[in-house]
Amino acid sequence: MSKLLVPLDLSPRRALSVWRRNADVWRRLAIPSLLGNLADPLIYLLGLGLGLGALLPQVHGVSYISFLATGTVAFSTMNAATFEALYSGYARAHQQKTWEAIMNAPLSLDDVMAGEWLWAATKSLFSGGAILIVISLFGLVPWTHALAALPLVFLTGLCFAGIGYIATALAPGYDFFMYWFTLFISPMAMLCGVFFPLEQLPAFVQGAALVLPLGHAIGAIRPLLLSGATDGLWLHVLVLSAYALIGMAVARALMRRRLLR
Repeated sequence: MSKLLVPLDLSPRRALSVWRRNADVWRRLAIPSLLGNLADPLIYLLGLGLGLGALLPQVHGVSYISFLATGTVAFSTMNAATFEALYSGYARAHQQKTWEAIMNAPLSLDDVMAGEWLWAATKSLFSGGAILIVISLFGLVPWTHALAALPLVFLTGLCFAGIGYIATALAPGYDFFMYWFTLFISPMAMLCGVFFPLEQLPAFVQGAALVLPLGHAIGAIRPLLLSGATDGLWLHVLVLSAYALIGMAVARALMRRRLLR
């Protein structure tokens, strides 16, 4: 508990320098990275949206491919933020010792973690934004709704990056992340309404989806994309923000114990 109470040593300017450092490295591989982020959700859209969608009636008053596409935005954002926080974050924090090298300059661990957090959310915004562009060009959602959803995509990235850095702080190696995906990420994809309506699931599963962060990400993004609806949006924003801030607070304490002991 005492590690959670250590005062923040954080400068927005210094944190932004960490963000810029990661952006400069990523820029060299930007196109392959974006194509990789697009490949998986596009396979879902084409395989399930067109294939399975041809066999299904409308879902919630829209075609199945439109229903799936709006869930895929949140799903892709979650995956991008999680991969960056886990695999890339672990490499910089523990394997390559990049964080330690940065802290030899006049930057604190809080500066580094804040910059990394913002960078993971930014990468997830690239991924979610790319999906929004594709589904807008396909005419699945209005482009005005896609623009309005961008802040929610970024917030979703902050949420899953914050949670992901907890795993990065605890992980003894890369193999640990298989447990994270198997026990946390993959079940959310199945239970939170990415591929089918929550109403099709038992009541206790629907209740679980209301607690899980992906359920709130989809609850905020899907109605906004499909109809521009914002009813109940504040609650989803509040829950996602709480996950993001609490996740980073816990990750900060764990990282302080691991790196500064």
